[in-house]
Amino acid sequence: MTDQDDDISRHNSKMAKKKAARDRIMSTKTEEKGLIIVHTGKGKGKSSAAFGMVFRCIAHGLPSAVVQFIKGGLSTGERDLIMATFSDICAFHTMGEGFTWETQDKERDIAAATAAWEKAKELIRSGEHHLVLLDEINIAMRYGYIDTDEVIAFLKTEKPEMTHVILTGRNASDELIECADLVTEMTLVKHPFRSGIKAQIGVEY
Repeated sequence: MTDQDDDISRHNSKMAKKKAARDRIMSTKTEEKGLIIVHTGKGKGKSSAAFGMVFRCIAHGLPSAVVQFIKGGLSTGERDLIMATFSDICAFHTMGEGFTWETQDKERDIAAATAAWEKAKELIRSGEHHLVLLDEINIAMRYGYIDTDEVIAFLKTEKPEMTHVILTGRNASDELIECADLVTEMTLVKHPFRSGIKAQIGVEY
């Protein structure tokens, strides 16, 4: 047997053991439930990853819905595509009016966030959607536009058993993280904005 043959044999043996161990683990994972999913952190990709899951649902023919809590009138690729092509299977509600430094009107921001939360509860309660994305709701909670305890209580007591809910935005509270089934924190390592490069079509929107 050559050294290469020996290396291949060791590799195959190692992979066979790994597969057997993996199969044993997977055999214990039998439950299904609607997940509470949180995408947070300072890094880019929170909403992008969430929309990837929305498009995955669309591809499987599973009804979904999106409520945007902060983003306002700015046209984005995902919103334009969903509204133009997939509105029959994905409800899309842009309820925000932009970041608070744009509106400079806290009462107006609170009113918009409150309306968005009411729409979100309506969509989730209906049980008609496989997945509901609450885009940038974490920011609305951080600013105190929506009560975090109310959001958590609703998700715990009124979310249908098989409905998945994604909550995105920086600074997710410890309480929300504790409540969630799946939490991903996007870590900022490097960002072109710091080098003077503006948000670009196809990357940020």
